[in-house]
Amino acid sequence: MTVKPKYWVLLLSILLGSISPSDAASTPVDPKVLHIINRLSFGPRPGDVQKVESMGVERYIQEQLSPESIPEPQSLTSQLNQLNTLQLNPVALLEHGKTNLPGQKPTQLERKAANKWAKQVLDEAVQARLLEATSSERQLQEVMVDFWYNHFNIDAGKGRDRLWVGAYEQQAIRPYALGRFRDLLGATAHHPAMQYYLDNFQNRADSRPDAKGNIPGLNENYARELMELHTLGVDAGYTQQDVIALARILSGWGFSRPGQQTDNPLGFYFNPKRHDFSDKVFLGHTIKSGGQAQGEEALDILAQSPATARHISYQLAQYFVSDVPPTTLVNNLTQRYLATDGNIREVLNTLFHSREFWDTKNFNAKFKTPYQYAISAVRATGVEVKNTRPISNVLQQLGMPLYRCQTPDGYKNTEDVWLNPDAMNRRLSFVTAIANGNLPLSSIPPKKEQRDKNGTEQRPLQKSPNIRVDAWQLSNTLGDFLSMTTKKVIASSSPQIHSALILGSPEFMRH
Repeated sequence: MTVKPKYWVLLLSILLGSISPSDAASTPVDPKVLHIINRLSFGPRPGDVQKVESMGVERYIQEQLSPESIPEPQSLTSQLNQLNTLQLNPVALLEHGKTNLPGQKPTQLERKAANKWAKQVLDEAVQARLLEATSSERQLQEVMVDFWYNHFNIDAGKGRDRLWVGAYEQQAIRPYALGRFRDLLGATAHHPAMQYYLDNFQNRADSRPDAKGNIPGLNENYARELMELHTLGVDAGYTQQDVIALARILSGWGFSRPGQQTDNPLGFYFNPKRHDFSDKVFLGHTIKSGGQAQGEEALDILAQSPATARHISYQLAQYFVSDVPPTTLVNNLTQRYLATDGNIREVLNTLFHSREFWDTKNFNAKFKTPYQYAISAVRATGVEVKNTRPISNVLQQLGMPLYRCQTPDGYKNTEDVWLNPDAMNRRLSFVTAIANGNLPLSSIPPKKEQRDKNGTEQRPLQKSPNIRVDAWQLSNTLGDFLSMTTKKVIASSSPQIHSALILGSPEFMRH
């Protein structure tokens, strides 16, 4: 059964602002419990609200801030262990299956094999991310992986980064998501995926400037984005001369090629033949002559800058509190960042205990990105996800394909980017399919290489039963959070579409 258009029209009208919903009905669930779950996770799974009510909000916060203390479900661990490419480093991913000598053109068969390998690697990276987002108990870590990946974005659509985005997330983002910002900054700066994406592997200094003072071979792309997006922010007052100085400082940074020896297991390679060893003045600091150490000193300067502290604090406040975060909160987070040498866990702890975070006007006020919406809808059903393709497909349809943001600033998390009628209709189609049990989320998808003796692709190893989502259980999972207006719409509809209306409600579009 499909949902009658009149109900969607009414809910869309509420969402898009043409009808104001009445005050929410009183609810037996503490709104603070719902707020903390919705902001520190991708939404509640069955039993989460009751669990947090039992353990208390403070204990939940501290537990999520220390993800290493939270055991993961065995089913999730088993699924991740089956993804054979997940733990490979960039060198192994790039060199897999290569038999031709350096400089020798690959054959058509070799190109076909390389494309098949690249597709497997990227598919497994997407599968891993979606499995962890939907099923991990370490939800704050997953939320921060989403945050930091967009902050240090890399597009899988660019050349060899289709091989490297998963390794980049596993090696440069995840281990540092709640650690020191300087460590995270360094991990991304050294990773071949970033060096390739922002072209710094082509950045080389020539000791003979031309008549205009330009340095042939100098590539400023990474240096500029490193300051504008990753650290200081666009309005931090740095100059073009600072960009040039940083590009010179980072000249020679790249990744190993065949035949080049490197001690870095992830493939980072410093080429002294491409580096400008001279003294530089960067952001008012004199960096003495040297090799790779000059780059490390520049990263220290950037990570310790008050401008960086403010830029990161603003973005965190925008992500966790409101699209236009209060200045007082940003100031407090900035001070905490500087006082703790950029300790992300401490900054978040301050944020989660701030007056602004707990201001009721910010409850259920952030509009979910397509990623947050899709993950939260799946989590709310409690289904054990074995097939992530339906989630990946809807993210594509909603304009937020995983690892495919083409610009280095990553996907935005503000309402103005994602709230529009077409996108809402696509969301509603997705949750209607979920509510009716029509998405094969718990089916193990067939692998193309699994064919019968006639060459015909085999059916899935396990068929998912077509089971509707129970509306009462769904409401219990989500904590009875609907407004009176939405409840009236649902009450006047057929019971068979109640679950779809809950997941498509204006309230569920927000967190």
